[in-house]
Amino acid sequence: MALVETDLHAALKKYFGFSKFKGLQEDVVRSILSGQNTFVIMPTGGGKSLCYQLPALMQEGTAIVVSPLIALMKNQVDAIRGVSDHEGVAHVLNSSLTKTETKRVKEDIANGVTKLLYVAPESLTKEEHVDFLRSQTISFMAVDEAHCISEWGHDFRPEYRNLRHIIKRIGDNIPIIGLTATATPKVQEDILKNLGITDAKTFKASFNRPNLYYEVRPKTKQVDADIIRFIKQNEGKSGIVYCLSRKRVEELAQVLQVNGINAVPYHAGLDAKTRARHQDMFLMEEIDVVVATIAFGMGIDKPDVRFVIHHDIPKSIESYYQETGRAGRDGGEGHCLAFYAYKDIEKLEKFMSGKPVAEQEIGHALLQEVVAYAETSMSRRKFILHYFGEAFDTETGEGGDMDDNVRHPKKQHEAQNDVQLLLDVVAKTNQKYKAKDLVNVLVGKGNALIKSHKTDDQPFFGKGNYKEKSYWMALVRQVLVAGYLKKDIETYGVIKLTQKGQDFIKTPQSFMMTEDHDFSETSDGQIITASKGGGAVADETLMRMLKDLRKKNAKKLGVPPFVIFQDPSLEDMALKYPISLEELSNVHGVGDGKAKKYGKDFIKLISNYVDENDISRPDDMVVKSTGSNSSLKLYIIQNIDRKLPLEDIASAKGMEMPDFIKEMEAIVYSGTKLNIDYWVDDLLDEDQQEEIHEYFMEAETDKIDVAIDEFDGDYDDEELRLYRIKFISEVAN
Repeated sequence: MALVETDLHAALKKYFGFSKFKGLQEDVVRSILSGQNTFVIMPTGGGKSLCYQLPALMQEGTAIVVSPLIALMKNQVDAIRGVSDHEGVAHVLNSSLTKTETKRVKEDIANGVTKLLYVAPESLTKEEHVDFLRSQTISFMAVDEAHCISEWGHDFRPEYRNLRHIIKRIGDNIPIIGLTATATPKVQEDILKNLGITDAKTFKASFNRPNLYYEVRPKTKQVDADIIRFIKQNEGKSGIVYCLSRKRVEELAQVLQVNGINAVPYHAGLDAKTRARHQDMFLMEEIDVVVATIAFGMGIDKPDVRFVIHHDIPKSIESYYQETGRAGRDGGEGHCLAFYAYKDIEKLEKFMSGKPVAEQEIGHALLQEVVAYAETSMSRRKFILHYFGEAFDTETGEGGDMDDNVRHPKKQHEAQNDVQLLLDVVAKTNQKYKAKDLVNVLVGKGNALIKSHKTDDQPFFGKGNYKEKSYWMALVRQVLVAGYLKKDIETYGVIKLTQKGQDFIKTPQSFMMTEDHDFSETSDGQIITASKGGGAVADETLMRMLKDLRKKNAKKLGVPPFVIFQDPSLEDMALKYPISLEELSNVHGVGDGKAKKYGKDFIKLISNYVDENDISRPDDMVVKSTGSNSSLKLYIIQNIDRKLPLEDIASAKGMEMPDFIKEMEAIVYSGTKLNIDYWVDDLLDEDQQEEIHEYFMEAETDKIDVAIDEFDGDYDDEELRLYRIKFISEVAN
């Protein structure tokens, strides 16, 4: 149906109140109105839904919109009803409707009132619906969130696979519109093939969001404190904090509330009423922060979200892009902060272990991209856009300086020879290895796969062992983004040479490599990062002074230094500068008892240090705990007083012994006595106890692995940890 220029703008004004289109919208709308198959790739916030809503309102018949999210459909239906005189202009057709409601929907369609019908793919498989729709005028079929079709999308839904056949059953010549807010080149190809619209006119908007600032910090034990500090620095601004598990969402929301931040939890485990209420509170600005699983934010149209924090790193770059994309939709500032520890990646890999092999392969390939993003030291924007098949020029591109790596660049060095060796090994191994195995070949570490190809017999095997594995991994990433190598998606990430890479082998040229971030863990599980502009780092001068004071006091009292305070506690003091006993009792692993017993000298020292060096203390750094642990603590103390078997106390709380011992350690290390003699006496005889006691009195450190070595494995982990609890209880408390 032909349309005059003015009609289009008049319709835009009439229905949506806008006087002009945004970005690619106008071209897309024209394509749909001309009856062409159309494919739209437009990042969140780009005005994707208007692309099909406007042509649907302008044409005869009903447009069917397939969407995976019921909540989203409801929002959109309400919005469309708001721009029309007819209640029936938009409807949802799904299993939640009563018979009467379904009848009404069908009447409205038959009478030509309904312009947009939102359905879930499942509803379209019902015979009675298909038969009915076959007899109606359908203007076009829009498949929203089309990446759900592809197993390589981050949100694969098997029921999406059948859409093409379903559409065929409703009518042969219905134009098909595919829409997605995120898709890698591989996923785009999948969508077109699967919907049978390889002839579609494709519109792809840039994935660059120049107003978003990307930052990754190391995730330490202090992650809650880091998040609180960040939110307090952005007081009064709206933000979302994403966590992977519902349990963590609940805990963190509580911690934020206790620390004076207006926050609510949001996850699929809450009842619908609570979820809706929390969502409304956020939209109406009654609260500042939502702590959520990824269930939140789908179709949330809040333009002024100022920060998105990832407490846990997501499972894919697509998810990350979509979640961070909820910040700064009004073009104003949007700070995207992710906390990263490789431990989290290992956790995600564990979750995948029960799945079919092909799904695991895909999952691992997607996760490795996330690792690369977190650890890379090149422009994060360039990295993300390269992932989506878009080249970005950091010099001329908009938003080029908007990430931590560009603002705080790491050192660069000439790596021409290393690149040459790397490309050479890819060529000589016939381009058959993934990044991890390729690096193993370079450093000379054989495994079953490498041995089966007899690569370990080749002269180049181990030729790169003059550098660490992590160095080669970093180089592979940077060479990929530079376009000398590419990952073959079909084979789950096998590394291949590009034409550009083959040219490099013939005529090598300069390649400046940036040093990667080092997110390796130190011995006590604290993560340190080599990057500046990263997370908070303890004051080293103060740390040395605190260690000296601890040593002096330990000598005076005739106890080992760790009995007074452990290292992590001192580190926390050097981070938070507590100057009262109350503040000290909130330091990691201290507690009231310990603060009262040993704290006076320490707060005096810190107080003087703060004054002399004119340090501005973080006034918000006393992170209060939620007290949810205090009921457990009380339960443990009471039952140990009653001399109940430790195993019974643990199992009553559904805990394994190692976790239960951890809880007891936390109690005694923060200054409360636990008398577990009745248990230890059963476990170890007098001589054994004396031997361990003497060891701890003389020891430099209370670390258990050091003790196990010292005793040559005579005692196991559990025995030593239990005796250490008795020791700290008696000697320190």
